[in-house]
Amino acid sequence: MTSTKESPSGYSQFACIGAGFSGIALGATLKRWYGITDVRFFERRSDLGGTWYANKYPGAACDVPSVLYSYSFEPNPNWSRVLPSQEELWKYQKHVADKYDLPSKMTFGVEVQKCQWIEEKKRWVLDIRDCKTGVVFQHECRFLFAGSGILVTPREIDIPGSENFKGSIFHTSQWRSDVDVSGKNVVVIGNGCTAAQIVPSIVDKTKHLTQIVRAKHWMLPPIDGVYTDYMKSIFKYLPGTMMIQRLLIFLFAEIELKAVPMTTSAAKFRQKRRAYAEKFMRDTAPAKYHDLLIPDFEIGCKRRIYDSGYLACLHSKNLTLTNERALKIVETGVETDRGFIEADVIVLANGFSTNTFLEGVEVVGRDETLNQHWESFGGAEAYNCSAMGGFPNFFMLLGPNATTGHTSAIMAIENSVNFALRILKPVLDSPNGVVELGRDAEERYVNRIQDDLSKTVWNSGCQSWYIQPHSENSRVWNAMVYPYSQGYLWYRSLFPVWRDWKITGHTRGCKSVFWLLFKSLSVLAGAPAASACLYLLWKSQWNFKELYVNITTALHSIYLKSQ
Repeated sequence: MTSTKESPSGYSQFACIGAGFSGIALGATLKRWYGITDVRFFERRSDLGGTWYANKYPGAACDVPSVLYSYSFEPNPNWSRVLPSQEELWKYQKHVADKYDLPSKMTFGVEVQKCQWIEEKKRWVLDIRDCKTGVVFQHECRFLFAGSGILVTPREIDIPGSENFKGSIFHTSQWRSDVDVSGKNVVVIGNGCTAAQIVPSIVDKTKHLTQIVRAKHWMLPPIDGVYTDYMKSIFKYLPGTMMIQRLLIFLFAEIELKAVPMTTSAAKFRQKRRAYAEKFMRDTAPAKYHDLLIPDFEIGCKRRIYDSGYLACLHSKNLTLTNERALKIVETGVETDRGFIEADVIVLANGFSTNTFLEGVEVVGRDETLNQHWESFGGAEAYNCSAMGGFPNFFMLLGPNATTGHTSAIMAIENSVNFALRILKPVLDSPNGVVELGRDAEERYVNRIQDDLSKTVWNSGCQSWYIQPHSENSRVWNAMVYPYSQGYLWYRSLFPVWRDWKITGHTRGCKSVFWLLFKSLSVLAGAPAASACLYLLWKSQWNFKELYVNITTALHSIYLKSQ
């Protein structure tokens, strides 16, 4: 039986659920912007890092370039590769957290079970369970943030009999380092992004690897590469070079937005991308597997996969790719609709629960729970991907519709953190200050988001984890993808619409008014240049690859002369 007790430090001005990229961004920005260090993080795992601590499977790596998949305020000139490994990303997270003294504010091995707004105190009260002892304690805070991520809970296996299997069976996010696949028969169930990294990393060790294909995905050539020592020196010693590289990669990634709308011009762009991807897949994968691999739906409907050696490894003599339907897991393998597959190890690469947020955490606002609030809309949602009406002083990081598959989730996290801290600034010095979103503003925002998403390739009919499971007559709901550029989310985060908020107990002074005026004039001055940049980007009149090569070559020459 659990008991309730007060934690040694039972109150903090800020509290955050999770200690991954979102939590670290919050803690660092609080200190950078406002000098605030009164924050606590509650993490269920034994260390910080979130996704990049949990997922330690062979071949685990990021599929977004490292210079973009990192904090803008903490550039790293020492990345070893364009696409960093799990270990390198986790070390980067540790470095940033240590720099801002965040580990001392983190409590590990605990689960937040309930968060309730107490109107009389103008505080949130958290019920937190110690995962080892089962003891439950309480913690209070003025401002509550949810930074627990979006791909967290492994999807339940839909094949009966796993409890009878005599070998080792585990999900990719719970990879067992004590299990050696050498000389064993391995079955991998699933063929998404994770499986595409695992299979080429382990196939040569196995006696035989059988991969059960459950869906098709468009795959593109790899964008990886090694950063040489001279490139690292340029990034380290020439100011602005990392920022230029980050901007170029961001703009190059934004080209993918051209494929999103269901318009004639977008369809032509998708057709070109589809032809490019199909040629790559046919040229690289064995011909006997083309029908199992190449999709028949629009490119972009699902998240694309950058090939990291997967298609080439399908030529391995000890690998079999099959679309047999798994019926039952038995003691020694998997029974299918066509026979039996022997297995010593079964790897579940069947993905995660999607379109769900804060699973296992009951959030109680003024008049309802968060799940009740979302049910009234038809699915998970949030104004500017962060806030909900009726939940004062509460913000989500990487919340509903925050991410865009073609670019960096870290950019979305920073946008959400910056937006929330700008909204909270007027009440930071007020002990009873409260910010709360108006319901009307939330409804307008959410209806616009869902309406615009309905006109995109993501809602074009393929079986995608972007779309919430729904009945034939219910509204199609997409809580996973942002339908616009991350540049637009940055703009909305820079200039909050204050009329959408009810703020009580605020202490805004003249300085913030002048600062807002200064920012407005700055944006107005830069708007023509930014508009021209985006126009040229949209018309594809810039060859960003060539521009990037020219800039790096010039920087290399400067570096050599300096030596």
